[in-house]
Amino acid sequence: MIPAHKIGPAIGKEGRAVSRAPDSFSSEKTMKNQPGRKKSNGVESVRIWKARNFIEEHSGEELSLGTVAKAANTSANYLSEKFKEATGMNFVKYVARARFEKAAALLREADLRVSEIAFATGFQSLSQFNRVFKKLAGKSPTEYRAAARAKTKRQRADS
Repeated sequence: MIPAHKIGPAIGKEGRAVSRAPDSFSSEKTMKNQPGRKKSNGVESVRIWKARNFIEEHSGEELSLGTVAKAANTSANYLSEKFKEATGMNFVKYVARARFEKAAALLREADLRVSEIAFATGFQSLSQFNRVFKKLAGKSPTEYRAAARAKTKRQRADS
């Protein structure tokens, strides 16, 4: 777990909040190059950071735009619009991606059944999990796990 002071908002050069939230699927460079992306004020950045952090902490739970908006102290409509501007993804895709990232880590590192991982990471059904995972990873969760374990074995053998 990363200490809160390393992922919380920091104040940038112009007095704007800068996110330190870990996010392996949306880099600052990618966010800056999004077409139509507008500069945001510090309050907006903090709200987006709060929303992203809430999603990260609660991705295993049922999440709605309204719940996340409430946690970020803003309206659902406003969050939906600004969230897409800031991340390049709509809310539903972002949540699915966050869940996918956690599931991928568990598939690589844990000895849980695929169905246990699916439900532990917040997917509502095994078919939804398989569909999202295959779309994002290019292979099924079982194929992904087998490939990851084979890679780990090769790396250990080479060491």
